[in-house]
Order: sequence, then structure tokens, then C-alpha cells
Amino acid sequence: MSFSFDHLIQGFATALSLQNLLWALVGCFIGTLVGVLPGIGPASGIAILLPLTTVLPPTSAIIMMAAIYYGAMYGGSTTAIVVNIPGEASSVPTAIDGYEMAKQGKAGPALAICAISSFVAGTLGLIGLTFFAPLLADVAVVFGPPEYFALMFMALTLIISLSGRALLKGVISMALGLMTALIGQDPLTGAARLTFGFPKLLAGIDFISVIVGLFAISEVMVNVESRITAISQKIGSWMPSWADIRQSMGAMIRSSGVGFFLGLLPGVTPSVTTFVAYDLEKRISKHPERFGNGAIEGVAAPEGANNATSTAGFVPLFSFGIPTAPSMAVLLGGLMMYGLQPGPMLFKENPDFVWAIIASMYIGNVMLIVLNLPLVGMWARICVIPFYILGPMIVFFSVLGTYSIRFLAYDVWVMTLFGVIGYFMRKFGYPIAPMVLATVIAQMMEMSLGQSLLMSQGSILILFTRPISAVFMALAFVSIARGIWLQIRSHAPEVAVEEVD
Repeated sequence: MSFSFDHLIQGFATALSLQNLLWALVGCFIGTLVGVLPGIGPASGIAILLPLTTVLPPTSAIIMMAAIYYGAMYGGSTTAIVVNIPGEASSVPTAIDGYEMAKQGKAGPALAICAISSFVAGTLGLIGLTFFAPLLADVAVVFGPPEYFALMFMALTLIISLSGRALLKGVISMALGLMTALIGQDPLTGAARLTFGFPKLLAGIDFISVIVGLFAISEVMVNVESRITAISQKIGSWMPSWADIRQSMGAMIRSSGVGFFLGLLPGVTPSVTTFVAYDLEKRISKHPERFGNGAIEGVAAPEGANNATSTAGFVPLFSFGIPTAPSMAVLLGGLMMYGLQPGPMLFKENPDFVWAIIASMYIGNVMLIVLNLPLVGMWARICVIPFYILGPMIVFFSVLGTYSIRFLAYDVWVMTLFGVIGYFMRKFGYPIAPMVLATVIAQMMEMSLGQSLLMSQGSILILFTRPISAVFMALAFVSIARGIWLQIRSHAPEVAVEEVD
């Protein structure tokens, strides 16, 4: 299916209905709030509210959840700049120069540049989404079970390779996710697996319980232990000068390109692309010594990459059904709750739905700059909400949301268990992303592998004899080799030092 302005115009007609505008605004507001509040991420925010959206029509529900996601990308910079507490890992580079600007009394211009850079990158990313997603959907039509398995396998290996020095921990995290997804019934045969005689486990582990536990509950536990506090900081004038805008415009455009094209790759999250964009600006700057001391390009670049990457993530999600980040995995779950299977047929069978979501993102992008520019002072004050108020609210909505999925107390206990698991994973440096994505992707991988083996009468060679699947499998093994090489190289200096001693 190729791009058509008629489809986009029809999408705008749907997105501009009063009901969908309202839910887009609600999602943008909640998303910005989620981004502003330290200790809460977009994956947690969407996961908490996901079960509560079942009372909404599918289009309105997904419009709101998508708005929460890209809204959180906007809001995550506020605490990073004002109190040096990045709301998200992707906001860490923003804090480097943003907090220095705040200490110089330039918190307002820094926050405003973040909003403008996010708007520019979001708009450019949406243009890319509009043209790239349907083109990739056309390519994905030729995908069969072997191609889907190879693509999902590649996605998992990319995530593992991005674990860097924690490669082994990334593998363990992914294995835990795959094992969790095996609990219940075999999707092909219906045989019980890993139920240990408990009938309730036949229904499997609901991934929403897993996600809410790993993100929301574990975040509360970590924050209770660290007792997050906020430091008052002067906001100053919120309007940047034209010199600030001119100085940062190049960084906005370059970071949009970096964030979008890297964001098309499964496993490349905003927390990766923001560092890449920041490093790029520092390398090409005529005055690199300014970075780390309040360079406004150092604020614009990571925020641009952040939002471009989050927008690019919708391309593989809609075209292939592959989530590129935990937040996208939760959105994938939301689509599946409504019986909508992302992939090549989504554009052919539900074009009105897809284009309404894309159109709503253009509208949401405008809503977000309106929310973020005039209200930077208010968002900065919200970040000082005491955690003894915020923490219980998170737990309450987590329990409410998890219970409302199947109205089983069992799901709440599962959420609690994975909250404890998530807490210890964070404490011991185990990455959570591989576990979350493995939990969501595992059943689709298993179905694709089973169907592939049926097609080939049990021969695994089918994955290597079909051209597209062979390319993906080759890329997967290259990714694994790269991860192992990076692991070896990261320990090489330590070995050299020991030999010298």
C-alpha cells in the first residue's frame, strides 16, 4: 500500500472529531506529566492506564496511549534541567548542559528550546512515518513465518548487543522473559507447560502484570530506598532569544535525522540515540569546550533525537508488528487487546484506523508545544511533589489497572512478584528491556518458528534458504558477534592493567 493524501486527509477527519481531540489532549497532558515526574516512565504510564482504556473505542484508546508516549518524551527534560534528575534515561544528556544553564539562570530558555526542538523533530519524524510506514508495509506483505521469526530473532539480538558491558546480564534478562512467556499452553498444540499443577497458570502470565510490576512497582521500591528529593531552582524568563534559536536550529535538524533513522532499528531506543546526537554535535562544534558548561546545542540535540526516535518507533510497529522499545511493547499489547494485529495487513485491512492514529500525532505535536511552552514554570513546580504522596498513587493505580484486566487477584500477585524481580534486577544492573520485549515477542516468535518448521517438514534450513529470512538471520549473528566483541574489548584494558601489575 503506497502513501495517499486521501488516506491522510481521511485520517485527519477522524482525528479531528471532538471525542478523539479530547483523548489526544488527555494523553498529551498525562504524558507530559509522566515525563515531568521523576521515577515514572512512558512504559509505566501506559501500562498503568492500558487496562482502563478498554471502555474506549479502539481509535480513541490508541490515540490517547500514543499521546502519552510521545508526550512523555517532551516532559522528561523538565526535571533533568531544573533539578538535575533525568525523568528518563534518554534525558541524561539533556541534563549535562541543561542543568548548567539552569544554574546560570537560563532554565526557562533551556526548557523552551527543549519544547521547540521536540516539536521540530516530532514533525520531521511524522513526515518520515507518513511515507516510510506504508512503503515498509508493502515490503512486509511478502513476509512469511520464516521471515517473521528471523526478524524477531534479530530484534532480540540487537537489544542484547546494546547491553554493552552487561551482555551476559542482558542474555539472562531475555531468557527470563522467554521463560515467563512459556508458562501456560502451547499456542500450536494446547499442551500445558510450566504450570506446576496450578490451574490458574494455564491462562499464562499476563504481560501487563509483568510490565506494570517491572516498571511501576520496582520504580516505587527504588525511589523509596533513594528518597528522591528536589532542589528549588530559578526558572527565569521562558522565552529563548532568536540567537538561541538560530544557534540550536542546526542541532535540531541533524538530531532529527539521527534519531529517526536509528530509531527504525529494533532495539535502538531514545536512550541510545540521544547520546549519539549529543556526541555528534560536540564533535562537529567549533567550540566543543562549551559542551558540559551550558551549550544550548547540547540541550537541543538530545531532545530532538529523543522525539524523532520515539516517532520512528511507530514505523516498525505498524509495518512489521515489531516493538522497538518497552513503551512500544505496551502499545503493541494495547493494539492486540482490540484484536488489531500490527503488520503489513494492518494498512490494508484497517487503513482508517492507522491513518487516524498518524494524523492524531500531527495534532498532538501541536498540542504538546502549546502545553510545554507557556507552562514550563508550572511543570517545574510539579516535580517537587513529595514522594510520600506520589508513591502511593502509583501503587494504587498499578493495582487498579492490573486487577481490571481479568478481575483476578492472581494478576495483582504476579505484578507484585515481578515488581520485586524488577527491583533486584535494577539493583544488580540487569537490563529490563530485553526481558520485557522477550515476554511480548516470545509467542509470535514461537508461532512463526512452529509454522516455519511445518512448512519445511522439520528442517531449520528454511530460515537460511529464503533470501529475506537469510539476511535477517545473518544480521542477527553479526549483532551477536558484535555484542561478544564489545564485551571482550570492554574488559581488555582491565586485563592489561592486571598484567602490568
